[in-house]
Amino acid sequence: MKHRGRHRRRRRGRALRATLAGTALALTAAATLISASQATVAETPGALRTVTSPSGTARPALAEHRVPERWLDRLAAGMGRPVGVGAVLEDADLPLHRAARCPAADRRDLPVAPAATRAYCFGEADTRGWRPGAVTTSGDADDDGRWGANRVVLSGWTRGGEGGSLDGPSPEQGLAKVAFVDADDPARPRYAWALLAVPVDGGRDYRGLVSPLSGMTWYQDKLLVTTRDSDRQGLYVFDLHRIQRASVASGAVGRVRGGWSAHGSRFVLPAVASYRLPAGGPRPAAVSLDRSTSPDSLVTGEWVPTDGERRTRLWRYALSRDPARSGLLSTGASGRAEPVAAYESKAADVRGVLARGSAWYLDRAADEPGAHGTLWRQDTEGAGAAACGPDETRQCWSGGSGSLSYWEETGEVWSQSGRMLFAVPLASVDRAAERSSDE
Repeated sequence: MKHRGRHRRRRRGRALRATLAGTALALTAAATLISASQATVAETPGALRTVTSPSGTARPALAEHRVPERWLDRLAAGMGRPVGVGAVLEDADLPLHRAARCPAADRRDLPVAPAATRAYCFGEADTRGWRPGAVTTSGDADDDGRWGANRVVLSGWTRGGEGGSLDGPSPEQGLAKVAFVDADDPARPRYAWALLAVPVDGGRDYRGLVSPLSGMTWYQDKLLVTTRDSDRQGLYVFDLHRIQRASVASGAVGRVRGGWSAHGSRFVLPAVASYRLPAGGPRPAAVSLDRSTSPDSLVTGEWVPTDGERRTRLWRYALSRDPARSGLLSTGASGRAEPVAAYESKAADVRGVLARGSAWYLDRAADEPGAHGTLWRQDTEGAGAAACGPDETRQCWSGGSGSLSYWEETGEVWSQSGRMLFAVPLASVDRAAERSSDE
């Protein structure tokens, strides 16, 4: 086990980075034809503005609620001994396809600039009726980039079609599941599904997490996901050592005759905690990990539509250093996590957020279907983004913008657009942003 008391292995990623640099994929041949709808150069959001307000909706505190341990133990007693990530990967038999084998329509969702250095697509039949929304990796989980002996990518999906609204699907459709991708062999990645669930009835049963997944971070042994459910829970927390096996293959969710069902998934991941939003407070829509701070921190951003009347707000929350609270936010005596920093950005329709040092990276969605989005790099002094095409538009990022995750070992930013899962070197993003800022 790699949580409490584990030592962190810092492995050099030079050989892997050299391989990536030497095998940069010709992934964007189909994506270089930018539609006429993208002719207008995206208006720069300018510099971030620091929020100094001490409290209130500008700096929302998150109240931590833990699922009682006896509930989780009762669920395990009924379903069987929990398993870990390794057991899920052993069952991973669904293939991800390399970009060259993906449909041209899917490849058009890839960034134009900077170009992806690796990309894969999920099968259409396996994801029909599900919408992608969140990505994290074992590069978030541990600073050596591995979980145990494995490199892993987690891809979150929501039942309810492939629309782009963050309002999400209707409650009867909004199940959420995660693909556990075994990424040890970059030429043959494979995955298995786990349904996200919430224990109910004292742990005698569980319900599906009914919420679109717009952000997800794997830190130590916990998976934190953003939600838009009706009871003001802003984040749900799942323990990667408490994965349960489903025993009945059916479309039902929870306890059924003959065992336990997970809507067709082989595994169930029951929530162990949640963070509740203040009444009337803003709701985090994007989330990622920042290891450049001390302690490590969780960064979040809200979603504001392009015609909204206020700026997008961004927050940073410290993660706990207490071994007994591995993977959880740092809280005070009241059990509330207070932001340690807050900012505002003029960038609207932000679907993914990432922070490294003073720089924030905001993934802004395309203005219309079929177009490309913009990946802005912002700080308190200005903003920049890659330019591409004959008109030097900044709408060069992926088509269906998604969450962002930084893999420190390899220097890559992972994201997902439609059925495409892809990686881009952060150094390429920085170089492109610097050129854009100088123009």
